[in-house]
Amino acid sequence: MKTFDFIAIGGGSAGFNAARVAADLGKKVAVVDGAKTLGGLCILKGCMPSKTLLYATDVLHLAQHGRDFGLKIPSARVDMKRLHARKRAIIGEFADYRQQAMTSGKYSIFRESARFLDADTVELADGTKLRGKRFIIGTGSRVAVPPIPGLSDVDAWTSDDVLDLDHVPESVIVLGGGIVACELGQFLRRIGSRVVLIQRSPNILKDHSPAASEVVQQAFRDDGIDLHTDTKIESISRSARGISVRFRSSGRIVTRHAKHLFNALGRSPNTDGLDLEKAGVKLSDDGRIKTNRWQQTSQSHIYAGGDVCGPHDIVHLAVAQGELAARHAFGVKALKPIDPALLLNVVFTDPPLASIGIQESELQENNVPYAVATYPFDDHGKSILMNATRGYVKVIADRKRGRVLGAEIAGSQAGELIHCFSTPLAMKATVHDMLKAPWYHPTLAEILTYPLEDIAEQITAQ
Repeated sequence: MKTFDFIAIGGGSAGFNAARVAADLGKKVAVVDGAKTLGGLCILKGCMPSKTLLYATDVLHLAQHGRDFGLKIPSARVDMKRLHARKRAIIGEFADYRQQAMTSGKYSIFRESARFLDADTVELADGTKLRGKRFIIGTGSRVAVPPIPGLSDVDAWTSDDVLDLDHVPESVIVLGGGIVACELGQFLRRIGSRVVLIQRSPNILKDHSPAASEVVQQAFRDDGIDLHTDTKIESISRSARGISVRFRSSGRIVTRHAKHLFNALGRSPNTDGLDLEKAGVKLSDDGRIKTNRWQQTSQSHIYAGGDVCGPHDIVHLAVAQGELAARHAFGVKALKPIDPALLLNVVFTDPPLASIGIQESELQENNVPYAVATYPFDDHGKSILMNATRGYVKVIADRKRGRVLGAEIAGSQAGELIHCFSTPLAMKATVHDMLKAPWYHPTLAEILTYPLEDIAEQITAQ
């Protein structure tokens, strides 16, 4: 039986980066991953393929609206064969780079699934047994199939299927209103599919404010998406017309039909088959692995990171969790836990949404006083000339000193603009500090100065 200082179960963002740090610390490291292709969800079936497709349809949408910019573009439509080939080529490069890094000789790679025999030993699918002094579990997540009548009886697509399309589907019903549902639902509409989107909550993208969600909801309706919110699905069935979904909306029963059904109702932590109970690793009520602020599980030498433990399924968080776990496992000094007040969130719809730090709803729930200011894109020079006038920027700050607590952007380039707040938040800067910096005119970033100035005036006037 081989013994390792550190065993990473799962080679995605959390597991790979934990293994990398452990190896850099001079430890003997193994990576166990039974997937057909190394790389993890982000590279293979998540962030990178989806954003490749979304950017292409952003370009397509601009070309189709060339007349708004005084341009004569006779025709603009998707070539799905070429788009699919481009996506595969780009993802292939990312995957090859990751595979080269993982097979560089720094780690022992085992291309098998694993299960715990006890808190110190795992058995691989081929019967090999490995002993580890420390572990990280980074096995990711899988598509959830909620107990909706008929859902498990129809051949529903997952995000994997949508990302692998090489043709334009005639019509698709999208179940869900989270990031995956909204990003890929808009993608499907913009390549030419008829799209119905059915969301249970009163608003899509419910992790963002209702005001931010409404910006995207209106954009969806203007794009021609048949959007239904605040619903309850009664049944799903296959019919001569493809798939039928029967749901309750505004007190009445509604039925929609489409050729295909896309299940985007969320993901579940991928812990099946790990035999965590034999290792003494406990789960929370939602099925995620319980961890403390150092990413330790109920067994102090076993860590977890990424989707399998949450609390958010975000790649940069998984990377940070993996790195923190490895450093803590081997006693690196002066460590700090991950600060939830610095959490970033970006949705790549058009317009996109982005947020960072503490949001208004949290402050209101905890009765914390704060100052807030917003400014609309439709009153800003650069966004007007870009014909990108949907949405707003919002800044939230401490009411006494003006220390920036959080920000929310619903509008053009939100995912890029939100990073203007990353360093100020990390450094506990104030709105006054941010206003000391020059802001070039005319730029989109310049719009952030207006709510900053508003809050500065609020504080001065006290």
